[in-house]
Amino acid sequence: MPGIDKLPIEETLEDSPQTRSLLGVFEEDAAAISNYVNQLFQAMHRVYDAQNELSAATHLTSKLLKEYEKQLSSCHAVLSTQLADAMMFPITQFKERDLKEILTLKEVFQIASNDHDAAIIRYSRLSKRRENEKIKAEVTEDVYTSRKKQHQTMMHYFCALNTLQYKKKIAVLEPLLGYMQAQISFFKMGSENLTEQLEEFLTNIGTSVQNVRREMECEIENMQQTIEDLEVASDPLYLPDPDPVKFPVHRNLTRKAGYLNARNKTGLVSSSWERQFYFTQGGNLMSQARGDVAGGLVMDIDNCSVMAVDCEDRRYCFQITSFDGKKSSILQAESKKDYEEWICTINNISKQIYLSENPEEIAARVNQSALEAVTPSPSFQQRHESMRPTVQPRPPAARTSSTGSLGSESAALSALSLDSLVAPDTPIQFDIISPVSEDLPGQAKSSGQSGRRTNPFGETGGSKSETEDSILHQLFIVRFLGSMEVKSDESPDVVYETMRQILAARAIHNIFRMTESHLLVTCDCLKLIDPQTQVTRLRFPLPNVVLYATHQENKRLFGFVLRTSGGRADSRQTSICYIFESNNEGEKICDSVGLAKQIAFHAELVRISLGDIILVNGREKAYLVCVIEYSLQDAYRRRNAVVENSKGFAL
Repeated sequence: MPGIDKLPIEETLEDSPQTRSLLGVFEEDAAAISNYVNQLFQAMHRVYDAQNELSAATHLTSKLLKEYEKQLSSCHAVLSTQLADAMMFPITQFKERDLKEILTLKEVFQIASNDHDAAIIRYSRLSKRRENEKIKAEVTEDVYTSRKKQHQTMMHYFCALNTLQYKKKIAVLEPLLGYMQAQISFFKMGSENLTEQLEEFLTNIGTSVQNVRREMECEIENMQQTIEDLEVASDPLYLPDPDPVKFPVHRNLTRKAGYLNARNKTGLVSSSWERQFYFTQGGNLMSQARGDVAGGLVMDIDNCSVMAVDCEDRRYCFQITSFDGKKSSILQAESKKDYEEWICTINNISKQIYLSENPEEIAARVNQSALEAVTPSPSFQQRHESMRPTVQPRPPAARTSSTGSLGSESAALSALSLDSLVAPDTPIQFDIISPVSEDLPGQAKSSGQSGRRTNPFGETGGSKSETEDSILHQLFIVRFLGSMEVKSDESPDVVYETMRQILAARAIHNIFRMTESHLLVTCDCLKLIDPQTQVTRLRFPLPNVVLYATHQENKRLFGFVLRTSGGRADSRQTSICYIFESNNEGEKICDSVGLAKQIAFHAELVRISLGDIILVNGREKAYLVCVIEYSLQDAYRRRNAVVENSKGFAL
C-alpha cells in the first residue's frame, strides 16, 4: 500500500546509528499506538458495559410490560452479543496479542544487542602477544552466536514493527466497524430507516479493511522469505574475521562506514577505548554515537597520512595524522579486512580522488598503475618519459651550483633506461636498521657515539657533541618509507623513480607500517633520531648527500641519495636512495639541506685562504677555478692532486 513506511530488514546486520535512529521512530509510533488503543479500549469497554446494563434494564422492564417482553429483550440481547463479537474481541486481541508481542520482542532484542556488544568487547581485548587458542576459539564462538542471535532477533523485531504499521489501521477500524454494524443490525430490527448511502460507506470501509489485510499477509510472506534468504547469506559474516578468500579486500573504496574502537588518553600512560560508528563524508572523517541523530567531525583527511601502529596489546590498529601534523587519532578495526579497507579508503581520500566524477574507477586505475609500476616492461622508456615533469628550457648562463637542486638537468638522462637508474632486482629496505651500532659502509665507528642518548640540538649529557659548532639546527618529523641502491646519482629522476618503485612495492605487498623519526639537519650531517628515546638511529654525513629532491606533485614525499664507499678493503662506491614522508614539508626539508651544504661550502672557502696555498708553477689558479666551478668534493680531490704533484710542498 502506498504511504506505508517500513524498516529495511536488509540493514539489520550493519546495525548503524541511522538504522537505530529509524528503529527509534518506529518504537515511538508503536508506543503511541499502544497508548491510543488503551484509551479506545476503555471507551469501548464503557459502551459495552453500558449496553449490558441497558440490556438488563430492558429485560427487567419487559417483565413489567408483558406485551413487549419478547421484542425488547431479544433486540438488546442481540446487540450486546454483536458488540462483544464485533467490537470488544478484535481490540482485545490486538491489545493482548500484538502489542504485547512487540514489547516482548523489544526486550529480547535489547538483551541480544547487549550480549553482542559484550562479546565484541571481549574479542577486542584478545591479546596478540599471549594468544590462547582455546580462549580465542571460545570468544570467537561467543561472537558468532551472539551476532547471529542479534541479527535474527533484530530481523524478526523489524518484521513485527512493519506488520504493526498495517495492523494499527485494522485495529482501530475493525472495532468501530463492528460497533457500527451492530448498531445498524440493532436499528434494522426496530426500523428500516437507514439510508443506502450509509450502507455503501460501511461496505467500502469493509472492502478497504480486507484489502489491507491481504496486502499485510502478502508483505509478511515476503518479509519471512527475505529473512530466510538473509540468514543463509549472512551466516559467514557472523564471524568477527571472515574468510579473506570469500570476502576479499576492496582497495578502490572512497567511502566507508562501520564501527571502530577509538583510543582516548586518560592519563600520561593510561588510555581507554570507546566503540563508535565512523564514516567518511567527502574529505572528512565523521563519528556518531549509537543514540545520536547525526555525526560529528573527527578530522579533515585531505592530504592526511595513515599508517599501521602497534598500540598497547591490541590488533588491527592504525593511526591517522592530519596534513599539518597537529591532530592524530588511533583507531582499531574489528577484522583484518576492515583494517586494510579503512587504510586503503583513507589513502584514496587523502589523494582527493573523491572529487572526481567516477572516484572508484579512478582509484582502481591508480591501484592498477601501482601494480604495473614494479612489473618490468620493455616500454619503460615511454612510461618514464611520460612521467617526467615538463621543464622549461633554461639559458646556458643559468647554471645551479647545488647537486640537489630540482632544476638541474642532464642531457644524457633522456636516453636512460631502467637499468641506468635502478637495477631490476634491487632489494628494497622497508624499515630502519636500528640502533646506530650498524654504521654506514665505509664509516669508522667513533667511540662513544653509537646508540647513546642525544638531544636533537646538540646536548649529550655534558659531553661535547659533534654538532654543537653547527650554526644550523632544523628539526622535522618524517616517516621512513624505504631505501634501495641506485645506479646513478646525477639527476632528480633517480629519486622520482625510487619513490615510484617503493610506493608501488608497498601497495603490492600491503605494507602500511612506517617508522616515525625526527630528522635533524645540521651543517655536518643529517640525523634520524628516535622521538621517544632521543637515540640516534642513523647518521648521514652531509658531504655524502649528493642528491635530494621532493616529489613533483605530492610535496609530502622527499628523498636523497647517499654516496658511500665500501671501506678499506673495498674501494667500490655505492649510492643508496632513501625515501621519506613528511607533514607536507618536503620542499622545506630540501631547502634546509641545500642551505646546510651552502653554509658548509662557504665555511670551507673561508678556512682555505690564499695564504695556505704554495705557489707552484701557477697551480693556485687552477685550484681556485676548481673551487669555484665544481662542488666541494671535487675541490677536495683536485686539491689532493695538487699536493701530490707539488713534490714535497704541502698545504
